[in-house]
Amino acid sequence: MGKVSKQARERFIEHSNEYKKEINTLKEKEKKIKLTLKRGDFSQNMQRLALAEDNLTMVSYYVVLNSLSVSMLGVKNESYLNEARKCLYKCIIYLEETVTNFIDMPYSQYEENLLSIQTFDDIERYNLIRKLGYSIQSVEDSFGSNSKWKWSFVELLGRYATVSKNLLDLKMMIKKLDPREQGYVERNNWLELVKQMLQKAADKYREKYELSTQRIDDMKLAINYLGALKRLYLTLNEKQNLDIIKKKIDVWNTKMEADLKKREEEKKHRSYR
Repeated sequence: MGKVSKQARERFIEHSNEYKKEINTLKEKEKKIKLTLKRGDFSQNMQRLALAEDNLTMVSYYVVLNSLSVSMLGVKNESYLNEARKCLYKCIIYLEETVTNFIDMPYSQYEENLLSIQTFDDIERYNLIRKLGYSIQSVEDSFGSNSKWKWSFVELLGRYATVSKNLLDLKMMIKKLDPREQGYVERNNWLELVKQMLQKAADKYREKYELSTQRIDDMKLAINYLGALKRLYLTLNEKQNLDIIKKKIDVWNTKMEADLKKREEEKKHRSYR
C-alpha cells in the first residue's frame, strides 16, 4: 500500500467527523440511560429495546467509517469494525435482558417478559430483527472471510437466532396467522426467518465443532438449536418438518455419543502406555 497523502487524510477527517459526532451523542445517551436500569425490572424493557436500536445505528456508522477508510485511505480500519462488533454484542445483550437468552424453553418461561413490551408491535419487532441480521452480516463481510473473529460470529448468529425467536409472541402470533390479518406477510416472513436462523445456528455450531474446537459444548449447542426448532414446529403443528427435525436430532446425538465414546477409549489407551 502506498503512502496516504495529506489531502486524502484531510478529506477522510472531514467526511468522518459527522459520523463520529453522532456516535458520541448516542454513547452519551446510552451512558445516562444505563445508570437508571435495574436488572430484572420488566418496566424498563422498552428502554432496553431503544438502546438496542441505538447500538445498531452505531454499528451502521462504524461500518460507514470503515468504508470511508477503505475508499479514501486504501486501508481497512479494524478498530472501527471492532467497535461495530462490540455494539452488536451490546444490542443482543439488551435484547436478551428483555426477552431472555433461553434457546430451547417453553414459551411460558418468558411470556411475562413479552407482556412488558406489548406496545412494541409485531412489525416493529420484525424490522428490528431484520436490521440486526443485516448489521451482523455487514460487519462480518467487512472483516472478511479470513478474519480472526470468524468463529465468534457463530456465537453472534446463535444469539441472534435466540432473541429473534424469543421476541415472537407465539400465543398471539398463531392467532394472527391469517392472510386477512393486517401484518400477516411480515409475521409469516418473521417466522420463516426464525426457522432459517435456528437451523443455520445449529449448522454453524456443528461446523465449528467439526472444523475448529472439537468441544462437546459446541455440539450440544448445535443440538439445542435443533431442539428449539423442533419445539417451534410442534407449536405450529408442522408435522412433516417435526418428523424431519426429530430424525436429525437423533443422528446428531448419535454422532456426539460416538465421539465421546471414542475419546474415552483413546484416553484409556493412553493411560495404559
